[in-house]
Order: sequence, then structure tokens, then C-alpha cells
Amino acid sequence: MANPFVKAWKYLMALFSSKVDEYADPKVQIQQAIEEAQRQHQALTQQAASVIGNQRQLEMRLSRQLADIEKLQANVRQALTLADQATAAGDVAKATEYNNAAEAFAAQLVTAEQSVEDLKGLHDQSLQAATQAKKAVEQNAMVLQQKIAERTKLLSQLEQAKMQEQVSASLRSMTEIAAPGNTPSLDEVRDKIERRYANAMGSAELAQNSVQGRMMEVQQASVQMAGHSRLEQIRASMQGNSLPSGGAAAPATPAAPAANPAPENPLSQ
Repeated sequence: MANPFVKAWKYLMALFSSKVDEYADPKVQIQQAIEEAQRQHQALTQQAASVIGNQRQLEMRLSRQLADIEKLQANVRQALTLADQATAAGDVAKATEYNNAAEAFAAQLVTAEQSVEDLKGLHDQSLQAATQAKKAVEQNAMVLQQKIAERTKLLSQLEQAKMQEQVSASLRSMTEIAAPGNTPSLDEVRDKIERRYANAMGSAELAQNSVQGRMMEVQQASVQMAGHSRLEQIRASMQGNSLPSGGAAAPATPAAPAANPAPENPLSQ
């Protein structure tokens, strides 16, 4: 029977993990997933490199063993040749020594050839393992690239979701009658502005009906009359009449016929 405390602990851990996943930032979770995939790819690459390195090492050992076999074969031939020469010369002792040497080289040759056969078997296995490791690395690299592309897509969707949530929240806040918390609603702001505008209009009407308001109206009328007079002076000057130095407009004199010249202007004397 399972321990109830262990079951409760596992339940609490599962609940905590689910809550963490619920409130975790999706962008952080996506980055964590990509980093985990990159770590797995790096570990697989290192394992593949070790397998390929073992295959290369077996190739080098096999190459050395083959070179040793060639040397042993040459030594056996040389020993047999010398033994034949000693036998032909009648030197039985020398011939025996060379034959013994040939047998020793032959024994080493058999051992070396057996080692080469074993190395060939190991090399074939390592070559197959290296091929599988390369293929696994290539496939995992493609999967990693797909995950990276998926990350870009998910991040784009996440940003779109956030933007849509903000738009939805804005629309909800605009359609609500009263804004939550201490933030005033649009209707409250409009009422406040209309109240200030009405108060300002009332103050202006009171000011216009007061004595000071009448005085200001008289002053404004005087300024308007002076401006109108000045405008007439400028219009007259544009029609060819010169303005007197005192600022008042000179009376216009009608044009006389050529036979009767106009009298002198008394202002010019």
C-alpha cells in the first residue's frame, strides 16, 4: 500500500507545477524549450563525435597492423632465404637458426593477422555506428531548426494575442458606464467640462452687465471708430492723396480745367 504522505507530496508538487505553468510567461517557456533542445542537440553531437572518433582510431590501428603484417611477411621470406643459402653452403647450424627465426616470425604473423581480422570486425561495427550517429545528428539538427522557426511563429502569435487582449480591454473600458477604481469615466469628464463651461458663460454675462463691462464696451467702440478712420486715410492715400503730417485727412480738391489753374493751397504757405 502506498504511503499517504508520499501521495500527498506528489499531489502537491503536481499542483504547484501546474500553477507555475499557468502563470509562467509563455515567452520564457518558449526560450527554455529551445535552450533544452539545443542542449540535447549538443549532447547528441558530442556522442556522435565520440563514436566517429572511435571509428577513426580503429582505422589507424588497423593501418598499423597491416603495416606490421607486411614487415613480418618480409622477415619470414628473408629468414627462409638465408636458411636456404646456409643449407646450400653446408652450414647446418646457420640454417637451423634461420629456420627457427622464420618460424618465430611466422607465429607473430599469425597473431598479427588474427588481430587484423578482429580489428576489421570492430571497424565495420564502428563504421556503421558512425554512419548512424551522423544521420542522427543531421535529423536532430533539422528538428532543432524547425523548433527555432516554430519559436519565431509562437512569439509572433504571442505578441498578436497580447495586442488583441489590450484592444479588447480598451473596448470593454469604453463601453462600461463607470470606470473601475479611481479612474473617471468619459461621461464624468464630459459633465465636468460642461459644468466649467456653463460657469464661465455665467461669469461672462455678469461681467458684461456690470459698469466695468459697459466701460469696456465704450472703449472697444472708440478703438473701432479710430481704426475705421485710419482705414479711410490709408484708402485715400492709395488713391493719390498725401496724408498730412498731423495724421488728419486733407480735404480733396476737385480737378480744375487746364485754362484755369487751381489756387494755391493755404496750408502750403
